[in-house]
Amino acid sequence: MNTLVMASTRQDPAQARRQRLALGLAALTLLGLLAGLMTGQLGFSPRDFWQQLQGDQALLILGQIRAPRTLGAALTGGLLGLAGALAQGLFRNPLADPYLLGSAAGAGLAVVLVMAGATLGGLQLSLATLAWIERVGLVGAAFVGAIAGVMLTLSLAAGALHTLRLLLAGVVVSVMLGALSDLITVASPDALRGKQAFMLGSTSFIGWDAVLLLALGAAAMLWGARKRARVLDALTLGEDSAASLGLDLSRLRLQLVVLLAGCTALAVSQVGLVGFVGLVAPHLVRRHAGGVHAWLLLASSAMGAVLLLWADVLSRALIAPQELPVGVVTSVLGGGYLFVLLRRKGLQ
Repeated sequence: MNTLVMASTRQDPAQARRQRLALGLAALTLLGLLAGLMTGQLGFSPRDFWQQLQGDQALLILGQIRAPRTLGAALTGGLLGLAGALAQGLFRNPLADPYLLGSAAGAGLAVVLVMAGATLGGLQLSLATLAWIERVGLVGAAFVGAIAGVMLTLSLAAGALHTLRLLLAGVVVSVMLGALSDLITVASPDALRGKQAFMLGSTSFIGWDAVLLLALGAAAMLWGARKRARVLDALTLGEDSAASLGLDLSRLRLQLVVLLAGCTALAVSQVGLVGFVGLVAPHLVRRHAGGVHAWLLLASSAMGAVLLLWADVLSRALIAPQELPVGVVTSVLGGGYLFVLLRRKGLQ
């Protein structure tokens, strides 16, 4: 009897690791949100934060600037983490990246076209005009460009019938659109400024409208991805094994690509290209508390939110009152993590 009671109360070690990771991510998210509110022009300063809470400008500084920026960074990181988990499950490769299918190159080209179109059309780009384009025009252009890049990849690969063909088509489209973007910047050097800002990534333009859009998009994408988590589990057994289970792989793979494209397009349209979050977040989850994709998708999204949230705090605090582009911070941290991991594990 005692043996049965002990067995029933003994917790699965894998389940315990997942619970510890979930609690850790929840705590880091709350601390990151608080740190984001405490980080301003003077860097991370709890004292200034307390004084600002008691001042007349608290609603403007905290409510209209820091709060949406901090929440937006977390939501964008969540989308990138989810996209990374989808990409790595879809391609069965732990080094797969959300930008593999041409979304980044398409978004970059669209941004360059907007900037070059304004310049070549004879429009003198004042600071106010640039600010308007950055806030409104580039967001929509980047979203459309990212979706167009993925659609071009699907067209070149003749759908999503074969994973390898889809992957190769994504590489080809990325190279072609990147080269076209470079050619346009040669003809219109002013466009290089917008392209550079987009490539480096920034959360400074996120407002409450963007937060609402990101929240609705993240909820929808996460719901859609978890509905197809078992398909990703089946793909880990191999495509032949998954097909033997009666799955329509072509249709389901296309649905996963659409979800991947939606997550990536929504993220890059708001903050530009932020590297390594989508690659590193699923890897960290699998390393500390792996499991089936129903867990992996949710945990990777939370891990991505934590990574970008803290990267945004660092980007504002390290060289205050100036800011580092958040994409630079994530690239340094993510690249450093993979470098150390490769040194420890070798090529295995």
